[in-house]
Amino acid sequence: MLITAPVLIKPKENMQMLELDLAEPRFGEVRVKMVASGVCHSCLHAYDGSHTGIPMPIVLGDEGSGIIDAVGAGVSHLEKGDHVVISWAPSCNNCKYCNLGFPALCLNTPAIGKTTGDVTMFQHNGKDVHHYGPSTYGSYIVLPESAAVKIRKDFPLESAALIGCSVATGFGAVVNTAGLRAGQSVAVFGCGGVGLNAIQGAVATGAYPIIGVDVLDSKLEMARHFGATHTINLSKQDLDAEIKKLTGNGVDASIIAVGNSKAMEQGLAILAKQGIEVVLGLPGQGDKFPVDPWLLMGGERKIVGSRYGSSNPLVEFPKLVELAVSGRIKIEELVTKRYDLDEADEAFRSLAAGEQARGLIVF
Repeated sequence: MLITAPVLIKPKENMQMLELDLAEPRFGEVRVKMVASGVCHSCLHAYDGSHTGIPMPIVLGDEGSGIIDAVGAGVSHLEKGDHVVISWAPSCNNCKYCNLGFPALCLNTPAIGKTTGDVTMFQHNGKDVHHYGPSTYGSYIVLPESAAVKIRKDFPLESAALIGCSVATGFGAVVNTAGLRAGQSVAVFGCGGVGLNAIQGAVATGAYPIIGVDVLDSKLEMARHFGATHTINLSKQDLDAEIKKLTGNGVDASIIAVGNSKAMEQGLAILAKQGIEVVLGLPGQGDKFPVDPWLLMGGERKIVGSRYGSSNPLVEFPKLVELAVSGRIKIEELVTKRYDLDEADEAFRSLAAGEQARGLIVF
């Protein structure tokens, strides 16, 4: 079938709205009519060229929601009309990590730009157009059944799109990866879409104090709205002095929700003994930060990475929906601005300028 999508031909250039041929669902696959897609920083890295080795032309988008439009043979848990949140980490149902419930660590991930089976489902004039994960900027997409997570139909699908990356990643980094407990202190570096959800995760655990760290007052205001008890503006305040004032001996956890190596260095330096730094922001390729081994060994501090919030989307996406329905987390309020599909370039420029928590492309 013919679909419409903004296609990135070359980094740092406007995308082109093109009609693409979309292949039919194969065994175990479904076709989704997209309703909404979040505008994610990881896609920005492809858009602005800060991550190299990404094949072009490509359809971006790794966070979205939609309605099942067709199912291939062998699909057992979904049917036409189901409402779904898109996961960028389908399970191969075979490797060690998928069987443990961590599909983001799958050992059989397709090559960059490909989908399951190392093929592309998009073509333009007979030539392949590549995938960025599930490529949620396509008006229709085809993906493995495990990458489409069924949710209740009475939850707004536009809001549900954000669960597919920013909500699951930020919330899970605190609840799953850090394992934060009631009364423990946390600093969240970077109060964009992922960082705000890390703050919501901290609220859910009963953490205190919850400290939002950023360089923009507008972002820190949002951090307070989403549950931060305190904020620090790095452009105006001394981080070490403020952390000492608030905690005495440092934070139990620092969550690095920004792709900035300086923030990673700062987050480690403010940890209390037995504290944990969770890194989930994606820096530019080759970006590094120094680590003092004495900080780790002398105080039993830890640095860990968090991929997709150490989550199992099939289990956790529906739970996040229930938390939103009960009012325990905010999702709709994450949306700073809505865009039409042909305004995707504007959405990326706004994201790069730090003007939004989460932009949302609505089909």
